[in-house]
Amino acid sequence: MAKEVKEAKEKVIGSIDQYINQAIESLKAVNAKPYLASTPEEAREYVASIVGSGKTIVFSKSMVAEEIGLREYLEEKGNEVWETDLGQLLIQLEHGKPMHTTAPAIHLTRERVAMLLKEKLGADLSEDDPPEKMVKYVRKFLRGKFTKADIGISGANAIAADTGIIFLVENEGNIKLVTGLPGKHIVITGIEKILPTTLDAFKTVLVQAAYAGLYPPTYINIIAGPSSTADIEHTRVYGAHGPLELHVILLDNGRRKAVEHPFLKDQLRCIRCGRCQYECPVWRHTANLWGGPAYGGPMGVNWTAITLSEEVASGLAMLCLNCRRCEEVCPVEIPIAEIISKLKTVYTSKSR
Repeated sequence: MAKEVKEAKEKVIGSIDQYINQAIESLKAVNAKPYLASTPEEAREYVASIVGSGKTIVFSKSMVAEEIGLREYLEEKGNEVWETDLGQLLIQLEHGKPMHTTAPAIHLTRERVAMLLKEKLGADLSEDDPPEKMVKYVRKFLRGKFTKADIGISGANAIAADTGIIFLVENEGNIKLVTGLPGKHIVITGIEKILPTTLDAFKTVLVQAAYAGLYPPTYINIIAGPSSTADIEHTRVYGAHGPLELHVILLDNGRRKAVEHPFLKDQLRCIRCGRCQYECPVWRHTANLWGGPAYGGPMGVNWTAITLSEEVASGLAMLCLNCRRCEEVCPVEIPIAEIISKLKTVYTSKSR
């Protein structure tokens, strides 16, 4: 299945503009409102125009939102914003950086988690309490945020170009609430998450879960437009119990340029499973402190080259040991270490 996902991703990369246009038309057909943002600034402005200020916003974990600093931006606009993925909430509370793509709080001990929840949220917890008690407290705390939220913001693990269906994979159940309870749902994701067909997109989320070590996933959310009903004379009416509006922001931020790049192109196959991070001996010592401001580890170096610049990424590349373990485990066979080696060449030629 991973090989089939690789082939599907390559098909999209080879005709990226065609698939972007098809995805946009398919999203419109299911009554979603699509936007194509060239830069982080443009993406943030789209979100701001939808959200406004003084709103309560719940997030599900999104690395693209992290890439563009969306949570902080919305807070500056006067909104109350909460991460609802447990790991990402802990990162928000410590004002830190996600340390893994799928397990953002992997660096925090249970003692540190207890203290964070006690200091920041007033939880009646001690360092000796088990994780079950901490999770129970967060569940109760976030229930209040879910029920009063005006806006839900999520990423997307895959979007089917042929139908406009958005796929989101999770285990906690928070994505169901983020995308189902508020009146507006905003999706923010990279254009590389577009897949040719619904089946390709479905395979992608299964492969991502498997290589992240979380197979089978507890939930796969399939969203095609805002909520609707056809219970009166079989006439479809949008805006039932779920969101009244669905907005989908597709972010470029260097991705289309990477399609034409001689060696960064392959990184666009990435499905963000984070398997390369677990395998990397450098990441085991540095976590996502190495790799770039948003993404970390070996894949993070290459994503930094795409979303920021080769110059920034080339210095980070010098820490790679070139053991190539990341390439051995990548489900879509990205030559991660080879790309990093070429970025090292950029650094050394600049240093001469």
